[in-house]
Amino acid sequence: MTDDHRRVPSGTPGLDEVLQGGFLSGQTGIINGGPGTGKTVLALQFLTAADGPSLYIGFEERETDIRRNAELLGIDLSEVTILDLSAGGERFFSEDSYTVFPADEVEGEDLLERIATAIDEESPERLVIDPLSELRSLLPDEYQFRRNISSLINELKERGTTTLCTTQPTSGRVEQDLKFLGDSTIEIRRTTDHRSLEVTKFRGSGSADGRHTYRIRSGEGGRVYPKLVPGEFHREHTRDQLSSGLSELDRLLGGGIERGSVTVLSGPSGAGKTTLGSLFLEAAGNRGEGAFGYLFEELESDYLHRSGEIDIDIESLVETGAVRIEEIESLAQSPDEFAHHVRTAVEEEDAEIVMIDGITGYRLGLRGDDSQAELTRELHALCRYLKRMGVTVILIEEVENITGDLSATDEQISYLADNIVFLRYMEIDGEIRKTVGVLKKRFGDFEQSLREMSISENGVKVGPKLTGMRGILTGIPERTDESG
Repeated sequence: MTDDHRRVPSGTPGLDEVLQGGFLSGQTGIINGGPGTGKTVLALQFLTAADGPSLYIGFEERETDIRRNAELLGIDLSEVTILDLSAGGERFFSEDSYTVFPADEVEGEDLLERIATAIDEESPERLVIDPLSELRSLLPDEYQFRRNISSLINELKERGTTTLCTTQPTSGRVEQDLKFLGDSTIEIRRTTDHRSLEVTKFRGSGSADGRHTYRIRSGEGGRVYPKLVPGEFHREHTRDQLSSGLSELDRLLGGGIERGSVTVLSGPSGAGKTTLGSLFLEAAGNRGEGAFGYLFEELESDYLHRSGEIDIDIESLVETGAVRIEEIESLAQSPDEFAHHVRTAVEEEDAEIVMIDGITGYRLGLRGDDSQAELTRELHALCRYLKRMGVTVILIEEVENITGDLSATDEQISYLADNIVFLRYMEIDGEIRKTVGVLKKRFGDFEQSLREMSISENGVKVGPKLTGMRGILTGIPERTDESG
């Protein structure tokens, strides 16, 4: 009997991270989920990762269909033996019938014998039974089912065979019996546009908590995107200040923003939030630091064109690879997938500054009843991870109020920020103008005054401190110096 607790790779990218190294050798795992959740895909990828012989026992699909569908998903089953126990079409038209024994007793015993023979002949290192719950309908009662399955699982453990069995949710005791007999249980759920995977049981091992995104794509098969756990990451970094490339803005920020900090740029639509964020990306690219901008609300071509029109030369930095700009389709990508995308940029492509534009678009990728709470959880994990890795973060958030009471953020993420820079409109003599100020700076002093900001074809200009006026933040300031 194998009991060395050797880890067995799952074959599904990302799942080993959730399982903290893979399945345990010789154990039996249960994959539970409704029709179309992707149980079989996960099971087939498990078989293809075997070093030795692997056996698939299927009750529903014909072998030709299994191999064809796997090929379309990019799963190579050429080294996998398939025992096809699906019902043939001739059965429907057969005039033969059982006359002495009930059909379930005859078929159940026959299938169990065929399964035992296949296991003896193949001596598989890995085994999949898909679905195991199909055997229940072929055995006379739950007692016989549980007894036979328990015997099978124990025998497989004695042989050191690592086994996965798929099951579907049922109303009876069968589902609970199978979960009890298995050493691990993976639950897969599916909504209209989203699959999630959760490990609810794993004897002899820990696993990553929560529901993790599970994607299936043609030509790629299945992939798991684990939830980000920021406490598992750390990288040493300095606290030096990073310039925006605009001296007046740096002066407002007490010299710039600190490396490894989170800065929220907030303001109403059109106030210049993305423009200020772009200044930091441009400056980082010119310094030779990896700068990444993720656009949730704008096309890359529009962003590059608009930046060029106001003398921010992001496009040439993109062409040289100094800056990376990527469009993110929030409705097609979950926060788990986006976090994986950012992790790849940080750990494999040396990203040092990351701009997320904007938070409203990011929220669209969230699913659940309480999207506000989920937004806070997901952004908290992502920002904590980036901070621990020494990456400077810029979050762009649009607030609704154009004038009136000052609101730092509408998404209640101000506690995540080390720095908050806000932009406002003000009306003077019938003309709309922009103002910029700093509301918060965790790692140093800053200028607690307001400055006028303008954006034109000549670039961004931040003027001197606004004096001689009061009520600027209301949007309709009053002059205090009549002579001015």
